[in-house]
Amino acid sequence: MIRFEFIVDGPPVSQQTRRRERLREWKIYVRQEAEKFWSSKQKITTGLVMLQVTYFYDSIAIDVDNIVKPIQDAIIGLAYVDDEQVTDVLVRKRDLSGNFKIENMTSTLAEGFARGNEFLHIVIMDAPDQEVIT
Repeated sequence: MIRFEFIVDGPPVSQQTRRRERLREWKIYVRQEAEKFWSSKQKITTGLVMLQVTYFYDSIAIDVDNIVKPIQDAIIGLAYVDDEQVTDVLVRKRDLSGNFKIENMTSTLAEGFARGNEFLHIVIMDAPDQEVIT
């Protein structure tokens, strides 16, 4: 079973940005942040995975559909071999000044809130049963 989570200080860079150099730098930054949370005891998974990204913002948030691809690409070869292993994606954004309740807060997510600025919480886990859609 795989479960890997990490945080990245935001805001993210959109896949749609015209500034391609900025996008390339963003992917490198995401990879570096992921490596900080990656344990040397963890093994890269070859199975199917689900990617969950939550963008906690405090100003103007970008569209969620433009957030995921750069992140997905940045962690190829770290958590999974290739992004074709990603079968399920959950991407969401939440206003830090809004009301929301967090259940089952992990220490990694708590660290994101403790930093006091916009951030992304990224979780890679085993994909759900491919034969069941709920």
